[in-house]
Formats: sequence, C-alpha cells, structure tokens
Amino acid sequence: MERGNGGGRRGNPDVKRMWRRIRPLIVFLLSLSICLGVLVAAANIAFEKLFAPVDADDATPIVVTIPSSSGASRIANILYTAGGTDAEGNQLPGLIASKTVFKIYADFTGKTSKLKAGTYVLSRNMDIGQILDIICKGNPPRTTMRLTISEGTTVEGIAEKLVALGVLSDSEEFLALCKTGEAFDYSFLSAIEQNPDEARRYLLEGYLFPDTYEIYTDESAKSIITRLLLRFRNVFSDEYAARAQELGMTMDEVVTLASLIEKEAKVESDFAKVSAVFHNRLNAGMRLQSDAPLKYIFNTTGTLTYTEEQMNDPSRYNTHVYEGLPLGPICNPGERAIRAALYPNEDYVSEGFLYFCLMDATTGENAYAKTLEEHNANVERYKDSWNTTQ
Repeated sequence: MERGNGGGRRGNPDVKRMWRRIRPLIVFLLSLSICLGVLVAAANIAFEKLFAPVDADDATPIVVTIPSSSGASRIANILYTAGGTDAEGNQLPGLIASKTVFKIYADFTGKTSKLKAGTYVLSRNMDIGQILDIICKGNPPRTTMRLTISEGTTVEGIAEKLVALGVLSDSEEFLALCKTGEAFDYSFLSAIEQNPDEARRYLLEGYLFPDTYEIYTDESAKSIITRLLLRFRNVFSDEYAARAQELGMTMDEVVTLASLIEKEAKVESDFAKVSAVFHNRLNAGMRLQSDAPLKYIFNTTGTLTYTEEQMNDPSRYNTHVYEGLPLGPICNPGERAIRAALYPNEDYVSEGFLYFCLMDATTGENAYAKTLEEHNANVERYKDSWNTTQ
C-alpha cells in the first residue's frame, strides 16, 4: 500500500504538466469570453445610439426631398440635417444620429443602389432600417395637415375636432386614452394625486398643450396625444417648475389653477389679475366661487348664469361648494395662463383684491374689487350689459 501511495505521488508531475499545457488555452478562452461580452455590450450601446430612432417619442412629421441621382452620402447628409437649426444657428437633431452609420448600414444591407429620389414625410421615431425601407420602396409620402388647438379647449373638444377633420373615425379611443393616461409614461402624469372620493373626468385634461401641429392625416390617437404631451413637457420649463416649488404648489396644482384662469380671463391684462384674485382667496382659505368649473361639470358653452341647484352640485370640481382648487384642470390652458398662475399681478396680490366680475360681455374684460360691497356694486353696475350667452 505504501508503494501504491508512492505511485500516486509519482503521478502528480503528469497532472501538473497537463495543467501547464491547458492553462493557457483556458485563460485564452476566458479572456475571449470577456472580450466578446464587452464587444456585445458595446455593440448594443452603439445600436441604441446610432441605429435606433433619434427620438422614439417624437412623431413630428419632417418633409425631406431627395434629388435625383443622389448617392448614399448625399442622402445621409440630407437626413442628418433635416432638423434644421435653432435661432442661434445650432444644429437640431435630424432623422439619423450618424451619417457614417447610415452609409455603412445601407452598404451592408445592399440597399445603396436601391435608394430612390422623391419627397418623403419621415419622423425622428423611425430607425435607420425603417427610413431606408421607405426611401428604397419610393412610397408616396404620407399626407399631413395642420391641427390648431385653441387655448382652453377641453379633451372632448380636441377629440371632436379630430373627428370633424377626418383624422379619427370616432372619439372613443382618444377619450379612453385620455381617461386613464395609463398608456403614457411621463413623470408629470405619474405625480398627479387622484382624489379617492371622485375620479377625474380625464387624467390628461390640462396636459394636452394647445398649439398648432403638423400631423399625419391618418395618424393614430395615441401618436397625436403623445405629441401634445411632449409639447406640454417642453413648455413647462425648469423655470416654471422652480417657481411652482417656490409658491409651494405642485405642477398639477399650477395647471389646474391655469385652467381656471384660462376660462375666466379673456383680455391680456386680465390673466395676471385673475390669478392674483385666486391666489388671495386660496391664501385666505376662501372658496374660489368660480363659475368656470360649472361649465365643465354640465358641458355648457357660453352660459353666464346658473341655477341655485347647479351652483350647489356636489361634484368635486365645484368651487362654489368646496374650498381650494377643483378636482383637476377643467381645460387645457396655454402658456399665458400657466405663466399667470405662477406669476400673479403683484400689485393686486399686495392690495388684497378678492373679487372680479364680467365688465364687458363683448370683450370679456373684468372688473375687480377688494370687498364684497365693492363687488356687489360692480355686479349691479354691469349686469344689464350682460347677455345670457357670450
């Protein structure tokens, strides 16, 4: 048995020699695996940055014209510079992130010789492969149209306009998407606090920014909503966010207040004044007693008077019944109203104005008062000039 053990020990040098022979191979294979992993990770990053869409959320139509006899290099340059420049001359993002990658991809896929001249409507949410396919097929461009959304338009009003323009066959999908907002992953939407006692009519009310847009005539409801939400995100700047924090308000509270201002102010000079009155009443713990939410509750347009029963409606939107801001925005306010909500007229704030009423039903100009007595006098003075409808 001792000899057997000695034989085992004599076998160890063979194992060591074998290990010395295969160890470089094992080290090489491990190193190769690590390198391949790094290369794969780097390739994924490169794909995300260079091959993927410039902006997956931006469906804004961009019209590009490719002249006849254009090679891959010229087409790549057209696509790269398609975003134009800003006011300071800085190049804005185009339709591709890299001209070189576009040309390499076109060569690699054998599509360089298939690129066709023509006018195309493309967008930044298309990747290089999609753009190449369109240019190679020579498909006729998707037609576009101008969509103008006025300040103060509601979600339902926007849906009705899209149906009237023939963009949407009906408003059902559009309204369903706006109802919950679940299909849109934006931090300013997830920050909205829902009232447990009553759900908002539309979670996206207030956030579909009113502006003029160039949209596809066959664009989907979700794509259109995305455009409007992105525009809101761009307008509500860091300055506005900082100012809201300074006032102790959330973005949602600012938008809700702005929606009231949008409905109560008609002339330029009234926006900041109406805001001052609302801020003073909020700070004093008074009910806002605005009629504007009643129009939202009862879906009325142009009405200037409401019944006692309507003014006592239990909806959480009703500022005649509940203190503070209504349940949520009652329309989609423009930047002028948003700015007014953040920067009320300082003189009217410091002087303690608490009331306003319509002074001229034709122009929409308001009259302001500090006391209830002054306000009642204004009402008596101007009520005869009011019409039942605007």
